[in-house]
Amino acid sequence: MDVPRYQSAFLTEVAGAIRTRHYSIRTEQAYVDWVRRFILFHGKRHPREMGEKEVAAFLTYLAVQRNVAASTQNQALNALVFMYKEVLDRPLAAEMRGIAHAKRPKRIPVVLSVEEVSKLLRGLEGVQWLVACLLYGSGLRLIEALRLRVMDLDFSRRAVLVRNGKGGKDRVVTLADELVLPLQRHLQNVKTLHERDLAAGFGCVYLPHALSRKYPNACREWGWQYVFPASRRSRDPRSQQERRHHLDASVIQKAVNAAVRRAGIRKKAGCHTLRHSFATHLLERGSDIRTVQEQLGHKDVRTTQIYTHVLNRGGMAVRSPLGNVLG
Repeated sequence: MDVPRYQSAFLTEVAGAIRTRHYSIRTEQAYVDWVRRFILFHGKRHPREMGEKEVAAFLTYLAVQRNVAASTQNQALNALVFMYKEVLDRPLAAEMRGIAHAKRPKRIPVVLSVEEVSKLLRGLEGVQWLVACLLYGSGLRLIEALRLRVMDLDFSRRAVLVRNGKGGKDRVVTLADELVLPLQRHLQNVKTLHERDLAAGFGCVYLPHALSRKYPNACREWGWQYVFPASRRSRDPRSQQERRHHLDASVIQKAVNAAVRRAGIRKKAGCHTLRHSFATHLLERGSDIRTVQEQLGHKDVRTTQIYTHVLNRGGMAVRSPLGNVLG
């Protein structure tokens, strides 16, 4: 079911407002989709004709009828708050009444043992192995690893610069000694690929914000190229320019999921589990929680403290009384 033409123009206006504020394309796609679903839910009425009551009704529908997760409902709310404030210049009331909030379950993160991580990594090879090693060895989120540029790797200092991580923050994380040579060999192949693109009249990579206008030739420089480029060039959905983007996240996700199955790991593990395991294993080795917080890029130390719950709930934390009965 499509929206009317005038509302399609409105969605284009929403997308334009997002781009001028330099939000990521994933945020743009998500926000535009939520605005579209909001319009359809209310019988294709224009958002200008609606307000807090209609927003509350839509969010309640998501929680009650659609049974969405709390994070999904919050994303929908953020999209509508952005639309009313930045596009319609009608900010929603700070508190909206009558919303049925989706429940946010308190879950302990899944963590792999050192032996399980070893088995998982042995089931990967090539680029997939390198990315997975960075997720576990440096505690990176998957998208942070895929967005790395060549200049972000500092081999002499054994450091990785994460640019514009979650919350728009930069941070420096550790680079494992064991990855230095594999990454250097990998970059030799990437440089050959980049030189072929340049020879074919391409080789210009996406640059964030206004850097492409300020430094028009920087997009072809080696330092700005992605560490993990895609195997094929593609057309940028915003500029329509053909260039080589970074590797798609699904490539790594599928490879890691397959490696988990082959390793016989029964836990519900994926790419983010490697980041959880990184934090937990650092704490097990005696690292200070503030250090782990900085490595993970958490704004609040309370977010990092969840890994101490993983440690405290291990099988060795409490001695079972069964031995007194059976012994």
